[in-house]
Amino acid sequence: MIKVLFISHWYPNRYDNMLGSFVQKHAEAVSLYCEVKVLYIIPDENIDKFEFTENTKGNLSELLVYFPFNKNNIFYKYSKTINYLKAYWKGIKQIQFDNFKPDIIHANILTRTGFIAYLIKRWKGIPYIITEHWTRYLPDRKAFNGLIRKFITKVIVKNASAVLPVSIMLKKAMLSYNLMNPNYVIVDNVIDPAFFETYPLTSRTKKRIILVSCFLEEAKNVSGIIRAIAELSAERADFELIIIGTGPDFQQITDLSDQLNLTDTFVRFLGEKTSEEVAEWVYNSDFFVLFSNYETAGIVIAESLALGKPILTTKVGIAEDYVNDSNGIIIDVLDETALLNKMNYMLDNFQYYDSDKIRTELRDKFSYENIGKQITDIYQDILKSKHIANN
Repeated sequence: MIKVLFISHWYPNRYDNMLGSFVQKHAEAVSLYCEVKVLYIIPDENIDKFEFTENTKGNLSELLVYFPFNKNNIFYKYSKTINYLKAYWKGIKQIQFDNFKPDIIHANILTRTGFIAYLIKRWKGIPYIITEHWTRYLPDRKAFNGLIRKFITKVIVKNASAVLPVSIMLKKAMLSYNLMNPNYVIVDNVIDPAFFETYPLTSRTKKRIILVSCFLEEAKNVSGIIRAIAELSAERADFELIIIGTGPDFQQITDLSDQLNLTDTFVRFLGEKTSEEVAEWVYNSDFFVLFSNYETAGIVIAESLALGKPILTTKVGIAEDYVNDSNGIIIDVLDETALLNKMNYMLDNFQYYDSDKIRTELRDKFSYENIGKQITDIYQDILKSKHIANN
């Protein structure tokens, strides 16, 4: 069985159980076929010594190393970097103590994790691959800056055995910065099994639009949906918008909905829900709406389609890869007029989309089994090539 060391810039931890949950799902998917050890390093202002937590589930073992840093120290950036590297060293030592010798390193989200993987390759000769999720490369973000960062990232990407962006859009964005590698492979995010289930239908009197969001306005533009709903409510009253989720701009959005007299009449905020609860709400809705300014993937697109629900979405993430006339509508980013018109259209035409066909087309595409097998096949090809090169 292939042994894989996962390292990531984001991962669920004791302060944020949702941070990098998509990386954790990739690790879980791979663990169906490989032995996986996750090493995640987290700065923590509330401790004065290194702390370790470990979790094990089947072939997946997670080692989280929390390291201390003090922002009040004038040299805190320097000391934070030193402790970051110490934390990796301690984590790797612990992994070696557990007699885990990785065949391959899987670095998630550049640049620091890629640098660690590059150092391990130079030190131990262990190949590494990269999975990238970050929006910073996207044209609308313009957040991939700094000559040193760009140079180091180019070296890291060039020396990787494969680069796995989560959408074609993200691959194109990375290539626009000359992050070159001969082995780019698109690997989708994983959908929770709850989104492949069917649920009891609940009785309701209104047509239902649904949105699941993390309420980060810069990216998600939920306010644009709220404004369009306000205009739509002046034309018709036979619908409601259900919004699931929470996040940093949640209060801003609920305040806007209150100001426009939409809350509890045309808009309902449900807060955070479990995957099963989200899936049941989506299943009991008529179509999904997404008005993001940018996404690297937009897993909610896949989740909606997996439940057989058509989607109205902006041209972000995987939208152009999977959304077509048979399962939804794509509109331009920031076009609130198009959003209004297409929501109006969807309210009258959602029933003409073939729900069973939508579900069938994507049923296995985003499963743990399929994604885990896809990544494992990439590992096997890399290790086979390495073996041939060494002989």
